[in-house]
Amino acid sequence: VQLVESGGGMVQLGGSLRLSCAASGFTFSNYNMGWFRQAPGKEREFVASISWSSSNRYYADSVKGRFTISRDNAKGTAYLQMNSLKPEDAAVYYCNAQQVIGAYRLDVLFGWGQGTQVTVSS
Repeated sequence: VQLVESGGGMVQLGGSLRLSCAASGFTFSNYNMGWFRQAPGKEREFVASISWSSSNRYYADSVKGRFTISRDNAKGTAYLQMNSLKPEDAAVYYCNAQQVIGAYRLDVLFGWGQGTQVTVSS
């Protein structure tokens, strides 16, 4: 199993980024997927999740209305569109598969990838 996150970078306050998570080594279309983030000195936290069919999506309250999770099963890729970025969104962002999805669930199925760094400058 390989999870490769990309698309991070430095963005100005209020800017946007689109993160990608390229998955391989498992049947991506059969799995729910989630995005998580970890800021320096803090625990990893839930950001958003999406069911295998895209029929259900969950968001942390802190990103609701600003972030959108999506997926392309044909490409084996999950996405996180992040708009109106705030300094508190700065973190390393990770994706992973989940057996069960729901708001704030942190249980994942696989090891973590390297993540992608998001920095928000003011």
